[in-house]
Amino acid sequence: MANIVAIVGRPNVGKSTLFNRLIEERKAIEDNLSGVTRDRHYGHAQWGGKFFSVIDTGGYVTGSDDLYEKEIRKQVRLAIDEASVILFVVDCIDGLTDLDTEFAKELRSTEKPVFMVANKADNLDKMLMANEFYALGLGEDTIFPISSSSGSGIGDLLDELIKKFPDEGEEDPDEGVPKIAILGRPNVGKSSFLNALIGKERSIVTDEAGTTRDAVHTRYQLYGKDYILTDTAGIRKKAKVKEDIEFYAVMRSLRTLEDSDVVIVMVDATRGLESQDVNLISLAIKNNKGIMIMVNKWDLIEKDHKTMLTFKEDMSQKLGENKWIPIIFISALTRQRIYQAMELAMKVYDNKHRKVPTSKLNEFILPEIEKYPPPANKGKYIKIKYITQLPTKNPVFAFFCNLPQYIKSPYTRFLENRLRENFDFEGVPIKITYKKK
Repeated sequence: MANIVAIVGRPNVGKSTLFNRLIEERKAIEDNLSGVTRDRHYGHAQWGGKFFSVIDTGGYVTGSDDLYEKEIRKQVRLAIDEASVILFVVDCIDGLTDLDTEFAKELRSTEKPVFMVANKADNLDKMLMANEFYALGLGEDTIFPISSSSGSGIGDLLDELIKKFPDEGEEDPDEGVPKIAILGRPNVGKSSFLNALIGKERSIVTDEAGTTRDAVHTRYQLYGKDYILTDTAGIRKKAKVKEDIEFYAVMRSLRTLEDSDVVIVMVDATRGLESQDVNLISLAIKNNKGIMIMVNKWDLIEKDHKTMLTFKEDMSQKLGENKWIPIIFISALTRQRIYQAMELAMKVYDNKHRKVPTSKLNEFILPEIEKYPPPANKGKYIKIKYITQLPTKNPVFAFFCNLPQYIKSPYTRFLENRLRENFDFEGVPIKITYKKK
């Protein structure tokens, strides 16, 4: 069994702060406002030579009909089912509350080890206040007073925690696994797509824009290959972002883009490709990511035999020179073409890591150059003699020539188009550099 630790408790007790402390990274949004964390999300940690995964969850509230709180309860239960050890976090300052008592009833049904963690114990008086939580009758015979913000007491907690793990665990189970990020404007269906793919409610879905706040990472397998899918918060224009929470959510989304291998830009079929979508695509190109466009809510469009072609032509015009970005039309609601979309993402990933032998490059591209050589500059003729692909993470091609400084951008576009025609780099930015021979 994997070493998995779930952090649970009522709202605003410092679960996300503890999560960030354990994984040594500010991955979860922290805010004094309750209910900031909604979906469960994952990180990796190590202590005493043992490695484990950590799950952060939203605040558990019973007896509420609020849509978000109902969905958060589902997410917390899923985390408890998945975990091998549970950290039940309470608040020393607030003391024992009815919500803590109610949630303790939920935890009594589990046979998994439960550690009582009394957070915000920043001094001796607050540490002594933690003793009242013994009344819950939970935990491994002791209560661990800690301070997530300062790190006080966490070492003692972890010393006992790792004793519950049967083996050392895996340092980073996600290392080397392709990372695919789903980005787009709010309410285009990113979370619905993720849930439809994996067949369970990994992300909370509502009709309200801004439901997803943190980046939600999910390990996914299709056709025998593992992938990490990341659902992100919807990205609006900067001028429309008013709240701090939304600002940090957008920052998490943009950081997810930077950490990914392939970016899926999801577009609402009823609205088409908008300026903010084009901005996201430009950012993905700037960061040398594989890119594809996924048009969701295709089931809402009245169609004839030319509708898809018309949509593609309209989007291609807006993409300008970036017509190499593939487009697929799906419906997360009806599950139409959702697996074909993942196949396309896999293809883009493979294209991003494609290595073309030097012999093939020169065999196919040099004849094209002979037909259409670079325009002469200042009476001097430019001769390209040799081409090779550089050993980089992204496709970069070096063209060796006598006068590299005289080659202009239109001819570079010509060379890029010839590379794309002869070799499959669909969905991948190509860089061309010139070196003196």
